[in-house]
Amino acid sequence: MNIRPVKQSDAASLCGIYNYYVRETVITFEEEVVSEEDMAGRIEKITSTHPWFVLEEEGEVVAYAYASPWRVRSAYRFSAELTVYVHKDRIGKGFGRQIYNHLIRAMEDRGAHCLYGVIALPNSGSTGLHENLGFSKCGHFHEVGFKFGKWIDVGYWEKIISV
Repeated sequence: MNIRPVKQSDAASLCGIYNYYVRETVITFEEEVVSEEDMAGRIEKITSTHPWFVLEEEGEVVAYAYASPWRVRSAYRFSAELTVYVHKDRIGKGFGRQIYNHLIRAMEDRGAHCLYGVIALPNSGSTGLHENLGFSKCGHFHEVGFKFGKWIDVGYWEKIISV
């Protein structure tokens, strides 16, 4: 396994991972699949300010994780939202944990103070991952999203990484 910074040329692989979640789950609130061009634009925008990593297994991208600004006001500059996606056929093999840990360490090195995970509920896999990595639930929004004909709650998990 290899964890490395994302490249523009990874856009197709990332779409292959992410668009499954768009089409089949409520894990993301996007309802339209993302094109390679749009994914490349997201890579460019995020990596201009925050880290984004991919995890490869035998040369194939099987997971990715990135940090993004928590809010736009300058006082929020030490906080970030983290995101992780694992290929649907590789869930439960520890890839999410590995790449998320790598991202958390990168954020520590950048001087981040507070990290957030935003999770569509229920999602025992994601809540378990966050709690196993030291995140604590800090918020719950009821019926804030609507996808596939049903209302979806969202929970917030936080981790303070500096004092």
